[in-house]
Amino acid sequence: MVVHDADARRGLARECALAGIDAAHPATVVRDAVARDGDTLRIADATFALDDYDDVIVLGGGNAASQVAAALEDALGDALSGGVVVTDDPAETERVEVLPGDHPVPSERGVDSTRALCEAADAVDERTLVLAVITGGASALLPAPTEGLSLGDLRATTDALLDSGATIHEVNAVRKHCSALKGGRFATRLAPARVATLVFSDVVGDDLSVIGSGPTVPDPSTYADALAVLDDYDVTVPEAVRAHLEAGRDGEREETPGTDDSAFERVSTHVLATNRTAVDAAITRAREAGYETMVLSTRVRGEACEAAKTHVAVAEEALATGEPLDPPCVVVSGGECTVTVRGDGEGGPNLEFTLSAALELGEDTALCAVDTDGIDGATDAAGAVVDADTLSDRLAARRALRANDAFPALDDAGALVETGATGTNVNDLRVLVVG
Repeated sequence: MVVHDADARRGLARECALAGIDAAHPATVVRDAVARDGDTLRIADATFALDDYDDVIVLGGGNAASQVAAALEDALGDALSGGVVVTDDPAETERVEVLPGDHPVPSERGVDSTRALCEAADAVDERTLVLAVITGGASALLPAPTEGLSLGDLRATTDALLDSGATIHEVNAVRKHCSALKGGRFATRLAPARVATLVFSDVVGDDLSVIGSGPTVPDPSTYADALAVLDDYDVTVPEAVRAHLEAGRDGEREETPGTDDSAFERVSTHVLATNRTAVDAAITRAREAGYETMVLSTRVRGEACEAAKTHVAVAEEALATGEPLDPPCVVVSGGECTVTVRGDGEGGPNLEFTLSAALELGEDTALCAVDTDGIDGATDAAGAVVDADTLSDRLAARRALRANDAFPALDDAGALVETGATGTNVNDLRVLVVG
């Protein structure tokens, strides 16, 4: 039975979001997608004859990498020889070595861990089956500065790009051309091994060349593209980075490998979880609660505070006209919004989204927005759940939004959703409950 009070609406919005996170956890996803039957390994619709290989190893990185590794250990048992993954959310494993890194800005320990990962990659041969785990967050967690660049160069560049409002496609075009591993270069290190890449996508549209900056797939972007991003967004980067990119544009650096590179001949890619995985689970939970449901889109992007107003408008239309759904209803969306940072506050895209929505929401409506990895921006919150009564001081909230200081405003209102690291990362999830 549908309950219409404010507490129930906020509670349902939060429950649906958490159901989406749970559905995208590697323990659930890998159990459904990967199975061993004797000497045959199934990954989604593909099969691999394990007796064709001397070793089966796991190599990769990302927010969910160690959770995927643990699930693969359960699926493969003694057929798995070992491996190395780099993550900021360690899980307990028996065969795969879990090394530390940091997200969203790369760190020294991430460089050291990625060096160990590359050493393991250099040791494989044609009789090795590599299960290459690439999940959201891998771009930051696998820093491998190309020759002539330092970790400091990567950190300054990453910070500037994240503050610029550039899309993840644009940010990663730059990252790929500053790395010895991204943009398909990990595949060149692994050749001639057989590589099956297992992907958890945190990218709108699931572009394989962008997820984790595409370490094992061909790269369609160029040095010129990377420079265009810096120029289009007026991003200031260390001189060494600009000089490196300009040298690449002028043909003085080897371009990232494209589709004609032989390194990809023995590489297959299997997308195991996407934003749709979380969205579908949120929809299911809402239907169980008796609500009519609709997926608005899994590709919502743009400035977070503006996208929030569009979601509010959907709720207003439903209440006024019964379109696109007649209330009580739940509308779910996914994707990845950005923030152009102009202040020096604390927050992230989902926190800005919910604070902006809280300023606009009318009665009978609640909204929850979370980053499925449990960390919005550089905060300890996944996101927040809000309604028309969340904010007691709307003027202060508007000031906080202008200062990119959403976290304390929502914290003071008791609106934060704090999950801790979730073990997965399939982009942002938003649940709009219209009573």
